[in-house]
Amino acid sequence: MKIDAVGVSSTDLKKTVAFYELLGFQFGEYDAETEHLEPLTPDGSARLMIDKASLLEGILGQAPQPGNHSSFAIQYASPAEVDRVAAALLAAGHSLPAQPWDAPWGQRYAIAEDPDGYKVDLYATIGD
Repeated sequence: MKIDAVGVSSTDLKKTVAFYELLGFQFGEYDAETEHLEPLTPDGSARLMIDKASLLEGILGQAPQPGNHSSFAIQYASPAEVDRVAAALLAAGHSLPAQPWDAPWGQRYAIAEDPDGYKVDLYATIGD
C-alpha cells in the first residue's frame, strides 16, 4: 500500500493555487470553470487533489470543513529551504501558526495554513 494523494477543498481556487505554488507544486492551465486540480509533487511521487468547495458540497451534501488537526507534511532538501518557503509564505500574507524552529526530533519544522485552513507541515532533516 502507498499513499497516492492528499485532498483539500478550496473556496477560492486562485488563492489556493498561489499558496501551493509557493510550496513548490506546479499547476497546468485552469480557468474559472475548473472544479478539480491534481498537481504532482515536484518529484512526481504523489498528487495533491484540490476541489472547489462547491463541488464537494454537491457530492457530500454539506460544505467541507478542514479538521481541527488534520495536516500533511512536505519534506524539503534543507533547513534553509524550509526557512525560504516560510518567508515566502509570510511575505505573500499567508498564516504560519508555527514559525520555523529546530524540533527536538532533528528536523527544521514549520506549520503553514492554506487559505481554507488546512495545515501543511514543512520540514527538513537537520544535518544532512
